[in-house]
Amino acid sequence: MSDLSQLQPGTHAVICGIDADESLFQRLAALGFRIGKKIEVIRRASFNGPLHVRIGTTDIILRITEARRIQISQQ
Repeated sequence: MSDLSQLQPGTHAVICGIDADESLFQRLAALGFRIGKKIEVIRRASFNGPLHVRIGTTDIILRITEARRIQISQQ
């Protein structure tokens, strides 16, 4: 199992777990990050910048530090 920060643009995965404190967990859940949901990385910013990800039809910009807390399994 790896984390979301390791996915390359154009690849899909399924969220397997979120390792975050309660406030971050709730914020991510409100944005649609839930176990079992499919996620796609659209693009990566340069120099360890944020990730542009898509869950369903929702596009989200996510910090790398937050992406490292989201465990995924690739399809």
